[in-house]
Amino acid sequence: MGYIGKHGVEALQRYKYSGVDRSYVAKYVLQPFWRSCVNLFPLWMPPNMITLMGFMFVVSSSILSYLYSPNLDQVAPAWVYLMHGTLLFLYQTFDAVDGKQARRTNSSSPLGELFDHGCDALTCAFETMAFGSAVLSGRNSIWFWAIATIPFFGATWESFFTDTLILPEINGPTEGLLLIYSVHFFTAFVGPTWWTLNFRQAVPLLRFIPFIPDMPLNTFIIWGMMICAVVPTVGYNISNVHKVIKARGTSMVSALAMVLPFVALLTGIVTWAWLSPSDILATQPHLVLVGSGFAFGFLVGRLILAHLCDEPKGLKTSMCTALVVLPLGIANALSAKLLGGAPLVNEVVVLLGYCAYTSSLYLHFAVGVIHEITSALGIYCFRLGKKKDIKGN
Repeated sequence: MGYIGKHGVEALQRYKYSGVDRSYVAKYVLQPFWRSCVNLFPLWMPPNMITLMGFMFVVSSSILSYLYSPNLDQVAPAWVYLMHGTLLFLYQTFDAVDGKQARRTNSSSPLGELFDHGCDALTCAFETMAFGSAVLSGRNSIWFWAIATIPFFGATWESFFTDTLILPEINGPTEGLLLIYSVHFFTAFVGPTWWTLNFRQAVPLLRFIPFIPDMPLNTFIIWGMMICAVVPTVGYNISNVHKVIKARGTSMVSALAMVLPFVALLTGIVTWAWLSPSDILATQPHLVLVGSGFAFGFLVGRLILAHLCDEPKGLKTSMCTALVVLPLGIANALSAKLLGGAPLVNEVVVLLGYCAYTSSLYLHFAVGVIHEITSALGIYCFRLGKKKDIKGN
């Protein structure tokens, strides 16, 4: 059974991407730089290849974090943080240049949008591994992943209704990434332990903030980002969708139902971690992030595909297939309370199964959709030009 029906193929053939980036940093600083960078790539190079190369920079960064900080709380050599920053900067550059290369080679397509945003969705998890190791956030690193994924999913969900991906004046792909690789470079010089200091000690200017209990700076950043960035962004997404729903006279309940699989993913991870007898967030943070990252990638990919194919608004039950292992992980953690502290199955084994399942699901989706879109539009994924039909045209 395929992912795209007859109606979806017709929608793909008439689809046109619409996006707005209101960032002043992007407009006046980075865009001129990116326009210069695109000329470094040969005209025969397909945009999706640039996207994939950029994504591999972040994967390389996550491997470094695993090698030098397997629990995301070990100090690594200074050059590791320099590499984290450099690799993320390269990822951002390649991610911005791929669209320009598509326009430069007249090869823009719905597949390019899906491929680009699919890699971006996975990047949320892989970059969290690098960032968590830089600020030594350990078991709390999962919250940095949540800080990245909530606005990402919100923007994707919003664009499903508005038909335009709107990046506000301060957004994740521009200012967010710039801030993160600045943190990596800063950490290379001051050392990662600075982020574990009491926030009033680390930043004396914050010493006079009342009513806030003492906490490490890395924890303070989590709370600050949630309150000052995530909550307003979610409100912005909901407000924009509500305006469209009201204008069209459709149901806001159906719109909100589309968010349920993502809410279930976050809730399932937090519940499993809370019940975990082996404290999976502290002992196996990379496995948790890899499994959850691929699950998130599938949710985002399925939502983008629904938009490209003009599917009806409402809950996409197929998205829930990414959540299958989470109830098993929660049940296994609960079994520890019945078996005197030992779960029925070793949690590392369950986590490996979680990673294997979600990565297989995502790869099946990615390969299947790439095949169906390239067949429907007569294009290639990693080559420029059009496919020839049976008549050789």
